Amino acid sequence: MTPPTTPAALTAPALTRPLAGRLASLLYGATVYALFLATFLYLVGWVAGAFVPKHVDGGAAGVPAASTLEALLVNGAFLGLFALQHAVMARRGFKERWTRVVPPQVERSTFVLATCAVLIGMVWNWRALPQVVWHVDGAGAVALWTLSGLGWGIVLLSTFLIDHFELFGLRQVVRHFRGLDAEPPKFRERWIYRFVRHPLMLGFLIAFWSTPHMTVGHLFFAATVTVYILIALQIEERDLVTAHGDAYRDYRRRVPMLVPLPRRAA
Repeated sequence: MTPPTTPAALTAPALTRPLAGRLASLLYGATVYALFLATFLYLVGWVAGAFVPKHVDGGAAGVPAASTLEALLVNGAFLGLFALQHAVMARRGFKERWTRVVPPQVERSTFVLATCAVLIGMVWNWRALPQVVWHVDGAGAVALWTLSGLGWGIVLLSTFLIDHFELFGLRQVVRHFRGLDAEPPKFRERWIYRFVRHPLMLGFLIAFWSTPHMTVGHLFFAATVTVYILIALQIEERDLVTAHGDAYRDYRRRVPMLVPLPRRAA
């Protein structure tokens, strides 16, 4: 998920607005955050194929087994919708126009809500492609489950190192309710961000690929998301340079994008 940028309109003092409006924004943001947590936890089980009734290796609820073509079209459509939603709603130009319609303090929450809606639709309608690509038992399976857990741990840790509550829209509505101005985005290098520029995406890649039971459907999901991440990061890098200038250019020169390997001195 793309780190948030703050629309300029959010700098207006929130206390000049009625309490009812500020409370409504707070309840909206809190509800969306709760929905995000539920969606994220379900997604973990969906990818892992554990703890949830339907998962990436299974089919949609109440839907007969699909043909390979139907599965690829339906699954690909939802993954494409996810990519399109992020490509459009995460851009600064769209946010500036969007906040003329949506109150600026709930812009990020609305982005998160749209993301949850796409993900819920995807996991509910996912068509199974259960043919096995690989299956690992014993110590190898334990190692892959451990690696998958590590990937999800990196994802969660990375959100807190960025600013977890701002990333998912909760901080914005809390500050608005309290009558505080929005905080401008800050460029910071914290812990794992000193070794890789996008540990959040690295965590997703590790979690999606590390499975002892890889089906064709899971492989399609992991490969499609990997391609999307590699493309999306190129766009995000340009946005970060625009936002932070030479500080990010220097950071990009020193720190690798995804693979935490040391770079040779220039």
